[in-house]
Amino acid sequence: MASRPRATASVGSASHHGTRRSLLALYAVLTLCALAFIFPFWFMAVGAFQASPTSSPTDLFPTGGWTLQNFTDINARLHLFRSLANSLIFTLGVLAGTLTFGLAAGYSLSRLRWRGRGALFAIMLGVQAIPFQLLMIPLYVQVTRIYGLGDSYLGMILPFLINTTAVFIFRQFFLSLPESLFEAARIDGASELRIMTSIAVPLVKPAVATVALITFIGPWNEFLWPFLITKNAELQPLAVALANYISNVSQTATNPNGAILAGAATLAFPVVLLFVFFQRYFQASDISSGVKG
Repeated sequence: MASRPRATASVGSASHHGTRRSLLALYAVLTLCALAFIFPFWFMAVGAFQASPTSSPTDLFPTGGWTLQNFTDINARLHLFRSLANSLIFTLGVLAGTLTFGLAAGYSLSRLRWRGRGALFAIMLGVQAIPFQLLMIPLYVQVTRIYGLGDSYLGMILPFLINTTAVFIFRQFFLSLPESLFEAARIDGASELRIMTSIAVPLVKPAVATVALITFIGPWNEFLWPFLITKNAELQPLAVALANYISNVSQTATNPNGAILAGAATLAFPVVLLFVFFQRYFQASDISSGVKG
């Protein structure tokens, strides 16, 4: 009888060691995956700041030391600050339209009752299945020839003001909120606009953060549509200017690969910064805190 507790303790110890080994193996695999994911960013940073024209994936640190010459070379050709400003105007304009119209449309499709709501939602889902590339030529004709918005920021922003994916995300989040919150606000005499801005939107911050990040990445990296709309170098976003630089004049730089990677690092840095800022909002909302019982 005395040997039974010892046997139980040994089984528990073996199970504990087995669980610990499994966790260590899991952490090792996750660490390798993280390093594989981070390596392209590290290689880009090394190439952007290295002084030597030779660049190899095996160079884990800048060859010949650190330098800002690559950024100076590409700035002499592209005017980085002007291109960055163009990208910000284009991207923030799209982001403002997406959040404004997306929140309003998502709230209307989820919380308001009106004739044709289901049909409009079905049409919206159908629009999501159409690639933007198929609509690019007719949109280009409309924007440049009919509306006369070629070579303008508005011409670049207008086709992206309403994002059906954002509308769908907001609709699904708004549907998950308790109906009693909206009923109580209506009984208190709040308008639908007040209900949306003061009750619904604060409870869907994860959706707002997700849409903001996804929307920012799209226009920020978009080069084909702005390239069609404007040939004026003064208005071209950084992605367009960088594409022109890579295809035309990058080989004339002192360090061609370094200048290209410097432009790529400049283009990638705001997206990484935005993700770091918004990642704290990627969590579930406590939507039941305002409901009794």
